[in-house]
Amino acid sequence: MNELREIPIVFIFLIVLAAMLQGTCLFRNARKRGKRAWFWGLWGVTTIPMPSVVYLLVVVLPDLRRKGIEG
Repeated sequence: MNELREIPIVFIFLIVLAAMLQGTCLFRNARKRGKRAWFWGLWGVTTIPMPSVVYLLVVVLPDLRRKGIEG
């Protein structure tokens, strides 16, 4: 428990803020693409940066490739 007392409150605030921002961005982008927005948004709030990396690899890159082939 002493480890948590050593972490500055500003650092904890920044981590929470980054997680909320990531979850919001993933949710909005996934909703725009029609790709399980609630899943990506909720997962984005839980950890940093793994959901964003997976989202890029699983959703964004295939969409870009598909648009490149079609367009």
